[in-house]
Amino acid sequence: MRKLGLLPRIGIAIVLGIVLGLFLPEAVVRVFVTFNGLFSSFLGFIIPLIIVGLITPAIGELGRGAGKWLGVTAGIAYGSTVFAGLMAFLISWALLPRMLQAGDFTELTNPEEALLGPYFTVEMAPVFGVMTALVLSFVVGLGLTVLPTDGLQRGFNELRTIIETVIAKVIIPLLPVYIFGIFLNMTVAGQVAEVIATFLGVIVLVFAMTAVLLLLQYAVAGSMTGRNPLKALKTMSPAYLTALGTSSSAATIPVTLRQAIEIGVRPQVASFTVPLCATIHLAGSTLKIVSFSLAVMVLAGIEINAPIFIGFILMLGITMVAAPGVPGGAIFAASGLLSSMLGFTEPQVGLMIATYIAIDSFGTATNVTGDGAIAMVVDKLSGGRVDEPAPEEMPEPLVG
Repeated sequence: MRKLGLLPRIGIAIVLGIVLGLFLPEAVVRVFVTFNGLFSSFLGFIIPLIIVGLITPAIGELGRGAGKWLGVTAGIAYGSTVFAGLMAFLISWALLPRMLQAGDFTELTNPEEALLGPYFTVEMAPVFGVMTALVLSFVVGLGLTVLPTDGLQRGFNELRTIIETVIAKVIIPLLPVYIFGIFLNMTVAGQVAEVIATFLGVIVLVFAMTAVLLLLQYAVAGSMTGRNPLKALKTMSPAYLTALGTSSSAATIPVTLRQAIEIGVRPQVASFTVPLCATIHLAGSTLKIVSFSLAVMVLAGIEINAPIFIGFILMLGITMVAAPGVPGGAIFAASGLLSSMLGFTEPQVGLMIATYIAIDSFGTATNVTGDGAIAMVVDKLSGGRVDEPAPEEMPEPLVG
């Protein structure tokens, strides 16, 4: 199986999960659910360490201009997120009133409640949270750029080697099994299909918009770097499929990082931008939340106020930075805005959560794939030669 490469293994895992979920007994399914619980707990523990271990030394290696590139990356990510939200708003506002009928609002339960539970769980509390890891990485990384000695830099470089080894030897080999378990459990639960059927037309529209968004992102990145955008997008496809299975930008960091380096981004720039964008770049999630919130408003007969909704999009790009790198994190972070700015009732927020989680992975996959385009742009702006990546600079555990 290892000889097949990551992309075919992920595809096989998704297909097997859907097919075997139709007839495997629940007792067998719960074995994989238990594994997924353990693996998910480990991901929750290791993700903050991945952020610190990759971002901190990468900022230090960028030198005294690191603060500038931190701001540039954050600005590009926020701009991409807001653009996605505005695009979704304009297209959905024009099409959804013709696709949906007011008064068709139905209450659906959260599909996660229908999933099978594990036989047992093991608590693996992270040393600190994702946002704490980001702030710590920024503070220490920027501090490394002004230190007169490089002793601490060497220490963080060694930490990066440890993290990269864990990624290459543990996380990436087990990801297909994890994705198989997710799709197996979702198929057995059955309720996800019910939620998807309710909003099938909206789902098709959202999927089409995510495809357009990715093409626009890579067209811009390709024009700036002189690379073939379609080829770069194809290279990032393993990250897309991994996120499709995990529904987590943070859990997909190892694959996104590897593919970003493969499209020619310098390793030190990729190690800086990819973990950062996994937390702050939520273009796909924003597009999906905007589209489905408009759908709920149309179904419930709520008047759509354009200025208020645009303000909602601007706030959404900031609020979802606090979303944990776990499935469904973005919608839970945005639920407060749905109530306070759009006036959603509790059942309407529940419908949003149910619908979002049912197809959470498509927005996440768009997020992480777009991270590759941002990495290309930042690498170019910072003076990188994306057309000639230096093999000797690539971290060995992440290639091959």
